[in-house]
Amino acid sequence: MVSPRRPTLADVAQEVGVSAKTVSRVLNGNGPTSESTRERVLEAVGRLGFQLNPMAQSIRSGGPDTTVGLVIPDLANPFFGSVASGIEATVRDHGLTLVMGSSGDDPERETDLTRSFLARRVSALMVVPSVGADHSHLKRHLAQGLPVVFIDRPGHGLPTDTVVSSNRKGAREGTAHLIAHGHRRIGFIGDLPRGLYTRRERQAGYRAALAEAGIPYDRALVGEAHDEHGAAEALARLLALQSPPTAVVSGNNVMTLGAMAELGRSGAPVAVVAIDDVPMAELLTPALTVVAQDPVTIGREAGATALRRLAGDRSRPRTVVVQNRLIQRGSGERRFAADQGLPA
Repeated sequence: MVSPRRPTLADVAQEVGVSAKTVSRVLNGNGPTSESTRERVLEAVGRLGFQLNPMAQSIRSGGPDTTVGLVIPDLANPFFGSVASGIEATVRDHGLTLVMGSSGDDPERETDLTRSFLARRVSALMVVPSVGADHSHLKRHLAQGLPVVFIDRPGHGLPTDTVVSSNRKGAREGTAHLIAHGHRRIGFIGDLPRGLYTRRERQAGYRAALAEAGIPYDRALVGEAHDEHGAAEALARLLALQSPPTAVVSGNNVMTLGAMAELGRSGAPVAVVAIDDVPMAELLTPALTVVAQDPVTIGREAGATALRRLAGDRSRPRTVVVQNRLIQRGSGERRFAADQGLPA
């Protein structure tokens, strides 16, 4: 019959007929025991299915836990799932386990999660910062040697290691790609809030490409939203303009899904370059041209940064920029037909 609860150290001690301290010495290898006692303890451990609790051990000893805490805005967003997989692949061979929580892009929720991770004495803390969050409360922990890494966006009030994408450069390259195909009325759909680092950087890259081509920035061609439905509505408003865009840059994967839904509904022959790849982008007609981020590499870089700090690296904080890549699939290669005012 399976035991209704997990076996404890005391259960093993009772089974063998020794003290819990003796069992602990055997399992941790930190004290003298006879070979026969050692064999009996290990046999009982296997029979009962007992497992050491590293967290409980660390709490008793005052040392760090064997986990890495990660705070992300949205567990359902595949981008952050890929970031997490990159972190996990990097730290697991060093005996560390990744634990995650979602802030919902709420600064208060983010602070609660970080404090919860700190309470369990994580070995490293990684955060995708929320807009408006103040990270100065982490200064003491950083000074005490806790690796703190910001991912995707810089934090506020805390100079520490950061890993981001080449957001501005990627958006500029994507916009310039549309310009090279003859487009001059190019829309941009950004996510909310407007103060979000990735939104600001990508819109800045979009504006830079326009300026380099001598195309005036037109605020009427900029839409914004917080979710897929809002992105679809934002694009619909742009398409309803008296002089609508012939091409669009979508600001992230969520904006892209909404924009493509609207284009599918309306049938508007608009050229599209999406920032960040989306599932099944190659199956669309035309297939989706993207400025692809590399979330797995972002995660690996974040994990490697934390491991270096754990190994004793006390150099100045660094910002690692992971390069984006333009992937041409068709939607961004629709040329502008001057005689019709539409993409060809």
